[in-house]
Amino acid sequence: MMNDPFQMQREMRYGAPVCDEILAGRYFTIGYSWYFRQAKWVLEIVNPEARFEWDVERADNFRADIRVPERFRGGLTAYKNSGFDRGHLVASANQDELHIQNSETFLLSNMSPQHPDFNRKIWRKLEKAVRKLNGRSNVLETYVLTAPVFYFDREVETIGSEHEEYGIDIPVPHAFVKSILAEESSGKLKLWTFEMENRELNGDLGEYLVNTYDAEQKVGGRFWDRISGKDMHKQKSEPGEMWDLR
Repeated sequence: MMNDPFQMQREMRYGAPVCDEILAGRYFTIGYSWYFRQAKWVLEIVNPEARFEWDVERADNFRADIRVPERFRGGLTAYKNSGFDRGHLVASANQDELHIQNSETFLLSNMSPQHPDFNRKIWRKLEKAVRKLNGRSNVLETYVLTAPVFYFDREVETIGSEHEEYGIDIPVPHAFVKSILAEESSGKLKLWTFEMENRELNGDLGEYLVNTYDAEQKVGGRFWDRISGKDMHKQKSEPGEMWDLR
């Protein structure tokens, strides 16, 4: 009988949603969806030394994740000339202490199709803000759960390649959720959850804060289900409660 990955993976100590397959990495965990041909969620502890600059050279070795059966995974050709970026779910700069650590973030199981003006602007801004939170002296660890979102009342666009053996199409998420759980040196937990549509967005980050409970409903599973006591999930953090984003 396999060991429970929730016991093995440090980043899963506070729980994670259900998924089709758990891909336990060296430095982060992917909950994979065979149906959507991409991660249902990814879960990480941000590298304690992660800042705004890479400590190692960015790997850029995008590649398929051979742990996923070929007929349930997308390849590089699916993204070629699609108009969408291979958008990191676990940010490359969050895992930059070792070459192998950074390299793992370039597995396609850690990618979702993202609009270029989303990926390179507000999504990058949010990733940098998370690293800023992680760098605060009163924060011991920063847990981040990132998930694609599909809205049932909207048409789903796909990218893919008819030249691939299995004719795989990858659905393009309508939005992305990022739920951030910070464990402070006092032992107190702070939770912020963002939901952003997969398009160019020009608002302040605080405008995209949502109730965690509502985000869980859209992703399909409780994010931090090992936290008992006061239900943080039904609370919504207000922009004034955020860390300094300047």
